[in-house]
Amino acid sequence: MRSFTDIFIKHPVLAIVVNLVIVLVGARALFNLPVQQFPSVESSSVIITTYYTGASAETVRGFLTTPIERVVSQISGVDYVDSTSRAGQSTVTVHLKLDHNSTDALAEITARLQQVRSELPADAEPPVVDVQRADRPYATFYLGFTSPDRTVPELTDWLSRTLQPQLSTLTGVQRVTYEGAQPLAMRVWIDPDRLAARNLAPGDVHDALRRNNYLAAVGQTKGNLVQVNLLANTDLRAVKEFENLIVADRDGAIVRLSDVARVELGAEEAAMVAKYNNQQSVYLGVWPLPGSNEIEVEKHLRAEMERIEPTLPADIEMRLVWDGTMFMRSALEEITKTLGETVLIVAIVVFLFMGSVRTALVPLVAMPVSLVGAAIVMIAFGFSLNLLTILAIVLSVGLVVDDAIVVVENVERHVREGKSRIDAALAGARELAGPVVAMTITLATVYTPIAFQGGLTGSLFLEFAITLAAAVVVSGLVALTLSPVMSSRFVHEHGHETKLTVLVNRGFDAVRRGYEKLLDGALGMRWGIVAMAALVTLAAWPLFMYSRQELAPVEDQSHISLFFEASPDSSLVATDRDSQNVVKALTAFPEADFMWSLTAAWGGYGGLVAKNWKERERSTEEMFGEVYGAVSQVPGVRVYPRLDPPLPTPGQYDVEMVVQNDQSIEELLATTQAVLDAGMASGKFLYVDTDLKIDLPQARVVLDRERLADLGLDLAGVGRELGTLLGGAYVNRFNYFDRSYKVIPQIGDKDRATLDPLLDLKIKTPSGALVPVSTFMHIESETGPRTLNRFAQRNSARIFGGVQPGVTKDEGLRVLEAAAKKAGGENVLIDYAGESRQIRHESAALTATLGFALIMIYLVLAAQFQSFRDPLIVLLGSVPLAISGALVFTFLDMTTINIYSQVGLITLVGLIAKNGILIVEFANTLQERGVEKIAALREASLTRLRPVLMTSAATVFGHFPLVLVSGPGAEARNSIGIVLVTGMIVGTLFTLFVVPVFYTLIAADHRKHGPQQEETKPQIAGIPTAQPV
Repeated sequence: MRSFTDIFIKHPVLAIVVNLVIVLVGARALFNLPVQQFPSVESSSVIITTYYTGASAETVRGFLTTPIERVVSQISGVDYVDSTSRAGQSTVTVHLKLDHNSTDALAEITARLQQVRSELPADAEPPVVDVQRADRPYATFYLGFTSPDRTVPELTDWLSRTLQPQLSTLTGVQRVTYEGAQPLAMRVWIDPDRLAARNLAPGDVHDALRRNNYLAAVGQTKGNLVQVNLLANTDLRAVKEFENLIVADRDGAIVRLSDVARVELGAEEAAMVAKYNNQQSVYLGVWPLPGSNEIEVEKHLRAEMERIEPTLPADIEMRLVWDGTMFMRSALEEITKTLGETVLIVAIVVFLFMGSVRTALVPLVAMPVSLVGAAIVMIAFGFSLNLLTILAIVLSVGLVVDDAIVVVENVERHVREGKSRIDAALAGARELAGPVVAMTITLATVYTPIAFQGGLTGSLFLEFAITLAAAVVVSGLVALTLSPVMSSRFVHEHGHETKLTVLVNRGFDAVRRGYEKLLDGALGMRWGIVAMAALVTLAAWPLFMYSRQELAPVEDQSHISLFFEASPDSSLVATDRDSQNVVKALTAFPEADFMWSLTAAWGGYGGLVAKNWKERERSTEEMFGEVYGAVSQVPGVRVYPRLDPPLPTPGQYDVEMVVQNDQSIEELLATTQAVLDAGMASGKFLYVDTDLKIDLPQARVVLDRERLADLGLDLAGVGRELGTLLGGAYVNRFNYFDRSYKVIPQIGDKDRATLDPLLDLKIKTPSGALVPVSTFMHIESETGPRTLNRFAQRNSARIFGGVQPGVTKDEGLRVLEAAAKKAGGENVLIDYAGESRQIRHESAALTATLGFALIMIYLVLAAQFQSFRDPLIVLLGSVPLAISGALVFTFLDMTTINIYSQVGLITLVGLIAKNGILIVEFANTLQERGVEKIAALREASLTRLRPVLMTSAATVFGHFPLVLVSGPGAEARNSIGIVLVTGMIVGTLFTLFVVPVFYTLIAADHRKHGPQQEETKPQIAGIPTAQPV
């Protein structure tokens, strides 16, 4: 019977042209693919920050956070909303659903904020809206600048005028931001005593600045022939001009600003201090465009730094303090190296099994054609070269040769039986057209459910699945077009084989004879084999349940993140001092390269950058426990270290669980404390803590309303007067060398260092008299929460922790969940944030995907075999047994159940099913030729033994480098490699015996569908078998 493969064998030029076109187009596509660490995933958060200087946390929550939360929670595409309210600042974070368009969300949020603006206090600043990547809310690159001769404000101003605009124009750069900067400001330090001596109040200074520092747009004159622009010097630009500003005229005596205040060109209140190895710096954060080639951006940035270096002032030093592509570049180099090793190993294995370089070339040529051909699909779908797509290419190396191996082995078998090479190629290709199509579709189909899974896992592994499926499909095309043509030319004529080929054939003949005896034994004890297979299959469930589970294995990224928390009453100066001790403790580690930090009064964050992987003996995970031990001894600040997450997930800690209730803060705190105690008692955490802490010293100003009424004062007026002295809010702006900066009146630090001097401050009554504020108010000390937090518009406490080395995040999360349910009962709702949210929402997704993949393969095989029984033989006789074999090694803790190992299990389903397809399809063919079922099954098993062993060996040895690989990103590749190699070995052994047994019990008698007469058949072990054609 003719087949479409005959066309290519008879027209070899056509086959060569088809494959050359694939290579040429694929190579062009390959060089145009962008390079990234992970596939592009839009995981965005919209952060709304509103400042209300001087307001308490309760006021901020009630008048800023609550109305903003209410309106932004109603927009489309929102996953959840959380918020933090602290004194003077409201932060509402809108976490968008994965791959939701952040531009659309930003436009809708901005419109909603305009609607609610009238509800916000008039004195509050307008909300500032910013979009950040939820998985990486920081820049990819940070440049640090230091100068011994310039202050931080001066350095900030120089950077804003020179380098910041210059770096913003680099190819692939979205924006450049500051960290640790202090913008210039005109500071008006009011002297309360001098102000009172002139019978003036703080409001007089505020009004004078507001009225007399005014940017006027006067207009222009217009005549018939000439027009002139009019300029007015209504604004103030220099310190001297501010000092000469008239505040009041007292009976002809002019009171200037310099009479009641000290004016200086200073800086805004420092919010954060940036340091590099304890040396104060200003950082410029460089943010690449979403989807850009970050490695190319890094090259452009370094080239620009080389151009900038000679032009820098002598006192300014520049360095690249953080390179977010360092791990990416190293991991890509390592996985590319693994790819090369895999190709070499597969080539050697194929050669050894073929025994001839000429014959081995047939499957080896299929390798580059298939891999390059996959690039066509990648660029068509807008994919990139990243860790996952390159991993797919590495895995495909051991797969794309399978179909070609089967073809060339079958052609070689026909040659050994006496056919010419052309006739053997025609017959062999005809026999395998159906099986190759079935195997290709089966393996490609197994990845289809991943592409439609959704969530973070689906978004990340979509490119992986389609890339691997594309390579497999192209390999099937090569096997049916080019491989038969090459086999008809390259396979040795019978009797002209090389000595190595003869030796290999003898070896396989010996293996076949041994297998024949074992197969007869298995067929003689079929129900025993069935019972054993059932037991192995049932063992899969406990092996899975008792294996450790996590979202992804921890990877050594040469970086340990650190989060600082200072005492609640700490100042920026005190926190900065304590954080310096953290830096000293960590830079003493022999593995440490340097440390960066960003410190605020409340705490801060930083990172320990370790030396190159080749320059140290310990991994960051091995260092982690010792790092925590060192930082836990530093007084004045609590430090929470964390290993960077292996996947682009949001969050700051290993475990983040949110506890919610509608009860009081005190009751919520009691529940939270019980969870913390249980977490530490479990022994699974290095630390566990919460953001709900009621230990912030506060001073409540209590006003006597009746006394205020007697004095003719009102609450609004008193609030404005005190705000001018204490709040630090800006009045307006001034022009300084073509840039605008804030004008900020405030009393000096010494006048607000303690509470007592505040009662001596004076304000003016409507009668013009000055009265001390102690006349109508007093101060009560109290303790309140550091921040007021809400999650989904409910009072909440976030419980976070860092797990012990060797403990998975899932294990830690289970401990906290059980403790929260026990402590809070039905009154407590549990939700998740950060990576924990992904763990809980997606941990079971891949298990369901595995089940869906099995259903898809069953349906594909049913269509191929035109039977609902034959697919059961393939799947039941191999797939669950291979999965159980792989799960033994997860149970033994050689790896964990994670998204990589689960993808490995899904891949294993398609790989091991291919072996069963080869046996079942050929047995059916023999039956259709009239051979009795048992005899057909034996002959099919013996005939297909060699291709099964060859393809399995190519897969096992091809993927074995993944098991042994080390270096950046090795943990993920180890995980998928262990599952594939072990599962393939165990599955292949079971396939060779269990599939034949199941065939005898389940398969239909296909002889009634074929010729009624039997062909002449030789005797094999006393049982008639068919002579394959």
